[in-house]
Amino acid sequence: MLIPIKFTGIASMVFAGICLWFAIDGFISLADNADPEPISGGRGFAWFWAFLAAVGFAIAWLSWKFAGTQRENEDT
Repeated sequence: MLIPIKFTGIASMVFAGICLWFAIDGFISLADNADPEPISGGRGFAWFWAFLAAVGFAIAWLSWKFAGTQRENEDT
């Protein structure tokens, strides 16, 4: 089964957006908690989702870049 490269880019952007939303929610919810123990675990949770968002954006960027390269090669 072949997945079009543009669909991969769009799916990666959706994935990255969802991960970024979880990361932002994790960072914002840290301000609501006064207990230091859950704050340290919550910070790690939020950074993990931020890392996943960065990976998703990188995959989306690479997908779009490769899609443009494929089009240039087809024209020649």
